[in-house]
Amino acid sequence: MDRKQLCVANVQYKKPSADGAKQSRNLLRYLTYRESRDEAARYTTGKDRWHDHGMGGSVADIAARCDDLKSEHVLAFSLVVNPNPDLVALVAPEDREAFAWELTEGVIEDFFDRRGLDTGVEWAGVLHHRLTDDPEAPGLHNPHVHVVLPGTVYSEEHGCRVPLFFSRNRKVDHIELLHRTTEDQMVPLLDRYVGPEWELRYDHLAAVREAQMAITEDEPHGWTIDQEEREWPVWCGVRRTSEATTSLGFYQLYPTPNDDDEESVTIQFRPLLSGLTHEEAERLAQVLGIAMKGDLEQLKALAEALGKMTPAERTALLAMEEPNQPALELDL
Repeated sequence: MDRKQLCVANVQYKKPSADGAKQSRNLLRYLTYRESRDEAARYTTGKDRWHDHGMGGSVADIAARCDDLKSEHVLAFSLVVNPNPDLVALVAPEDREAFAWELTEGVIEDFFDRRGLDTGVEWAGVLHHRLTDDPEAPGLHNPHVHVVLPGTVYSEEHGCRVPLFFSRNRKVDHIELLHRTTEDQMVPLLDRYVGPEWELRYDHLAAVREAQMAITEDEPHGWTIDQEEREWPVWCGVRRTSEATTSLGFYQLYPTPNDDDEESVTIQFRPLLSGLTHEEAERLAQVLGIAMKGDLEQLKALAEALGKMTPAERTALLAMEEPNQPALELDL
């Protein structure tokens, strides 16, 4: 697999101004009391929420520490270490929290070692257990760690604290170094938590998804019209969600802007019914591709009705269907 798909690590900073301090406090409160924009935190006290590595364990403590350790231009840095949800799915659920913390601690220690900062850097981290909002695969477990770093770091050479910085130029690119460090930390962790076959398992998942998308090379099952009255082809199909489950939905061409601000199109999947076995999803896609009768809204209605059934009821329904001549009759 492409090593750049292993994990995402992003860095931002707040300025040491009144607005910057306010934004920083708001960010700390959000990180403490939310899992995501739409979900409250599982813990409500900062002492339970934060891992303190020299920056404090609550909103007030971390905010004060940021102010004490700020530089002329930076109040605090915020870093996110976010492993690929498809790879997280290979880790046993009971091990995912430990995996995320071990990854984060390894990344921070190794990254600053590579930068020659032997004294280390103070930090505090909070783990979020959000679910993905990826339109192709919503609802996947996406544990990730938010890290707060100070604006300065102690320098043995100077005998005092000096500004901490993240350069990104031809001579020094700390962001690229951070990405490489994250990738280097992910591989041995996956070997240990999942097993050395993790990459083959991921590549197999990616290959299955590519094969499933090949349905878009056939004649479309229907068409849909967008708000600008443009007509787009639609294919009823499936997408492998994980090693255990597949989603039923549809593929469609979607307009997307490119770097030149010109519009291009990409094929994307939209799930309508998730958590199905691979065989059940494939069989339902065959049936619904015909039963939708060229109408995307009909497909959505059929999928909604199927979602209200138990797995046993869906199995019994499919047993009555001829593969090429479905007469799917549902109470819509």
